[in-house]
Amino acid sequence: MELWPGAADNSWETVQDELQTRYRGDGLPLIPPDAVRVAAMLNGRDAAAEIAMLPPGFDTATAGDIAICAVLAGCRPACFPVLTAAVSAMADMAFNLVGIATTTGSAAPMLIINGPVVRQIGLHASGNVLGGGHPANATIGRAIGLILRNIGAAIPGETDMATLGQPAKLGCCIAENEVDSPWPPLHVERGFSPSQSVVTVVGISGSVEVNDSDSTDATGMAQTFAQSMLIAGNAGGSGLLGGGEPLCLLPPEWAAALHAEGLNKAQAKELIWERACLPADRLAPAVQARRRAAGNTAEATIRIAEKADDLMIVVAGGVGRKAAYLPTWGGGTRAISREILC
Repeated sequence: MELWPGAADNSWETVQDELQTRYRGDGLPLIPPDAVRVAAMLNGRDAAAEIAMLPPGFDTATAGDIAICAVLAGCRPACFPVLTAAVSAMADMAFNLVGIATTTGSAAPMLIINGPVVRQIGLHASGNVLGGGHPANATIGRAIGLILRNIGAAIPGETDMATLGQPAKLGCCIAENEVDSPWPPLHVERGFSPSQSVVTVVGISGSVEVNDSDSTDATGMAQTFAQSMLIAGNAGGSGLLGGGEPLCLLPPEWAAALHAEGLNKAQAKELIWERACLPADRLAPAVQARRRAAGNTAEATIRIAEKADDLMIVVAGGVGRKAAYLPTWGGGTRAISREILC
């Protein structure tokens, strides 16, 4: 490591103190949202244009507000359309942002990006896709967290009552690895054309690594993944494990192996879903009692979704057989997709 050869900015600490006082930060250094930077972010758009009303504060998110948060997060102007589309998606009632933003659980929005915009703005889709080091992914994800704090008023300890939280509250944004996927991408599966750029917001409760470097057949891989989804502590009031729309991130090697056995994405979902069952009697007695009181009396087993098609499979990541299961929030949420209008 070498020392920075440029001139020291003696006002940096002062500016950071002022920014942390004026805005609700996330603990990381902030970029000053001065008039020049915000104008560049808007790129001629009307700052007063209303994008959505955001819970839990139910304040209106204008283009100008979002631009300020984008600058604070370090976004490039080319990323701005992704943010406005994501904000619109999060405001959809089915996403249930009021619940996600205020729960004592660990729910947080995750963004999945598809289409030409991925290449245009340099979003990362392969190795270490959930890790850091990729500016577009990191700054877009971070901007969403700042938007929720500064516009939505999801303030930790006041309205955001998360007991522990999770890293995705700082930001979580990935692109699907469409190049290395043998299957149609998520946005096409959800009714968009391949030429459209789309953001899908998912309310996730965390992530679980799924490691199976031994299985060489689809049944074995599906068994490993399914058993990794059976988390008793995620048994929600819906009678399911989690929010009923679980997200499966499969690396290209897993997807290729399943595809080589002739499975399309729907068949891969079915193979996982039919094996993802937890016997209800394995729950703690008090949890069983709560489920009986809620009317869940007939099920001998608990599933991770009502039907196989409720699973979301996204191909992402690089070399290796390490997949990930991201349960959706058990308080009730559905993934929402919006076109990105660049």
